[in-house]
Amino acid sequence: MAGTSSKKRKHPGPKKQPTRGNPQKPRESGDPRKVEPATARDWIGAARLRTLPLAITPILIGTGAAMLVIDEFHWVIALFCLIVAVSLQIGVNYANDYSDGIRGTDDHRVGPARLTASRKAKPRTVLIVALVFFAIAAVAGLAITIRTQQWWLLAVGAICIVAAWFYTGGKRPYGYYGLGEVVVFVFFGLVATLGTTWVQAFALPQEAWFGAIGAGLLACAVLLANNLRDIDQDRVAGKRTLTVLIGRTPTRWLFTIFALAPFAIACFLALFYPIAWLTLLALLAALPAILIVWTYRAPKELVVALALTSLTSVAYGAFLCWAFVG
Repeated sequence: MAGTSSKKRKHPGPKKQPTRGNPQKPRESGDPRKVEPATARDWIGAARLRTLPLAITPILIGTGAAMLVIDEFHWVIALFCLIVAVSLQIGVNYANDYSDGIRGTDDHRVGPARLTASRKAKPRTVLIVALVFFAIAAVAGLAITIRTQQWWLLAVGAICIVAAWFYTGGKRPYGYYGLGEVVVFVFFGLVATLGTTWVQAFALPQEAWFGAIGAGLLACAVLLANNLRDIDQDRVAGKRTLTVLIGRTPTRWLFTIFALAPFAIACFLALFYPIAWLTLLALLAALPAILIVWTYRAPKELVVALALTSLTSVAYGAFLCWAFVG
C-alpha cells in the first residue's frame, strides 16, 4: 500500500516576552550583596580598636623596666615607641582585612566590619590605608633610630613590617598555617617590650624579659579568642589556624593557660616589687573572659571575651609599669 508522506507540522514555541526597561541602559543584577560605601564608623570598626591595648601593654612594661636601669623617663622615645606599636597594629588589621577579603576568607564573619569582604570599600583603598599606617610606623621607627644611633633597629623595623604583612598576605601567609600565635608572642611580647626597654636604657634587665613573656602570652590569648570565634568559617575557607588544627577544647585550655600564666609571673615579681600584687586586679577582666570561652553558645559572645582579654592586657601592663617605677 502506497503511503503518503505527511509534512511535519511546526508547533510554535512559547511566545518571547518583550524586554522591559531601557535597552540602552545596563540591567541591574539585583545582587543582594550590594551595599553602600563605607562610612567613617566602618573604617574605625575595621581598625579593630579592641586589639589596640595589645600595642600599649609592651610599651608600658618596657618603659617601666627601662626606668629600673636609668631612673629617668624618656617620654619622647616612649611616645614614638607607642606610635610605632599602634601604627603597626592598625596597619596589620587593615592588611588582614585586605588579604582575607580578596581570598574570600572573610565572606561570612562575626565581629568587626570587614571593608573588603563586604565590598564597602575597594580592596586597593584598604591596601593603601594599611600601607599608610606601616609608613607611619616606619617614620617613627626611623626617628627613634636617629635619636638613639642604634642603626641595626632599621633591620628590626623592616622585619616587623614584613611579618605584619605576611600574617595573611602573600602566597603562603603564616597565619594560615598555625603559626600566628608564635609570631604574635615574638613581636607583641618580646620584640615590642624589649625593644622599648633597650632604646631607653641600652640594657635588658630580667624584669623586662619577665614582662615581655607576660605581654606576649596575653596577646596570644586575644588571638586564640579571635580564632575560636572564627573556627567554622576558617575551616571552610582553608585557613588552618592553630585553633582549627587542635580543635575547640584544646584551644579553651590553651586560652586559659595563656590568660593566667602572666599572673604567675606577676606574683613572682611581686616578691621584689610589692606593687605588682595589684596586677591581680586585672583578673576581674580575665576570669569572665575565661568563663565566656568555656561556656559560650554563639560566636559573637567571644567578641566580649576578646575585648576583656585586651583590657586584661593593658591593666596588667599598667600595674607592672607602676611596680617598676614605684
